[in-house]
Amino acid sequence: MADSTTSGSSTGPKWASDARDEIRQGVRRFQKPLNDIVERDANEGDTRLLVTDFLCEALGYDKYEDLTTEFAVRGEFADYGIRIEKQLVAFIEVKRAAQKLNARHLRQVETYAIKEGLEWVILTNGQVWQAYHVTANTGQQVETGLVLEVDLLGDEAPAKKMEKLFHLHRSALKRGTIDEHWKQRAATSPQALAEVLRSPAVLDSIRKEIRRKSGYNPEVSTIEKTLVDEVLQPGLG
Repeated sequence: MADSTTSGSSTGPKWASDARDEIRQGVRRFQKPLNDIVERDANEGDTRLLVTDFLCEALGYDKYEDLTTEFAVRGEFADYGIRIEKQLVAFIEVKRAAQKLNARHLRQVETYAIKEGLEWVILTNGQVWQAYHVTANTGQQVETGLVLEVDLLGDEAPAKKMEKLFHLHRSALKRGTIDEHWKQRAATSPQALAEVLRSPAVLDSIRKEIRRKSGYNPEVSTIEKTLVDEVLQPGLG
């Protein structure tokens, strides 16, 4: 279970402060090597070397205890498997440093996660790090959603980069802070809010408020249709 004192805060227990310090120092230390491999369009193998070092030096993983390269998944191979206390928790797919991450890359590592029953996958080219949650309940369509993305060479404030990377640090992943972060995002996503707006209780409250303000008592079905057709963005209704 996640430690509630860690989410989005610079305060909290010592392990969280130590993790943030490690990330802050690691991001600073890797700026030049990362710039170098992007500029020379380093191949995937060289990018993996940098990713391995970043995982160990900035995100707190032990190269021998926590990381498994070329993890076998039913005849295929994920670039990395992350184990925490011998439990497989996530896959990482690495692409060439100058290559833009895309949906095809995600589908590749998503397939591995589904086969192994994992909820978390990380896609990176060394510069951009993306974490996705995979929901694959039996008999239901697979749902994969982006939970966080950070560009180590981007213009985003260093503090924001650090807070995103915090959820990928071994200490935080062990305590499930990324699960809490995902639940918060999922609960307030456009799709979730659209469902709330269309719920019977909310529609009835809207009807009552319209009647109070205007004296007109519309049908709930009329309110819902207007919400879907004219208020909510296409695709959210």
